[in-house]
Amino acid sequence: MIITRPVLKDISMMREIVRPEVERGIILERSAEIMANMIRSYRVAWEEEAVLKRVQKTPQAKLKLESTSLNTLKNPIMLGFCALHIHSLELAEVRSLIVAPFAQRLGVGSELILDCEVEGKALGVKEILVLTYRRALFEKLGFQEVSKENIPNQKIWADCILCKHFPLCEEIALIKKI
Repeated sequence: MIITRPVLKDISMMREIVRPEVERGIILERSAEIMANMIRSYRVAWEEEAVLKRVQKTPQAKLKLESTSLNTLKNPIMLGFCALHIHSLELAEVRSLIVAPFAQRLGVGSELILDCEVEGKALGVKEILVLTYRRALFEKLGFQEVSKENIPNQKIWADCILCKHFPLCEEIALIKKI
């Protein structure tokens, strides 16, 4: 598996992967134009189709993160993506984490989150926030639950208010000091 920064032509495939979760109200919909505007905040996980098929046949197997380029994959398959959004000098957020159903439980989500952490550290943020229904995934990576009252107001009024569940949010807020 490799993690790359997307290019604009990847947006249509990214929207296709996230569409079922948007329809269920799990992830906020972002138009192609908004995704293009935020393209630099995203990261995408890919794997060679043959490797993916081999790993899928092995119970409890995980994909391994490789240091190679997308150009070296003969038949790359997009596995998932997420974004790192900067809220302030101290705080960033993992947003829009999605892993395609065929690639779930292979370590893709964890690697995408860890990639966000690496960038957050490099930028100098002190904490990473997430709002999620998947508490266990983030807790195993060192995130701890916090009260939603601790979420910055700009998050609530910029994003949460757009959610069909607002103000009756059932997502869990977690944060990690980095």
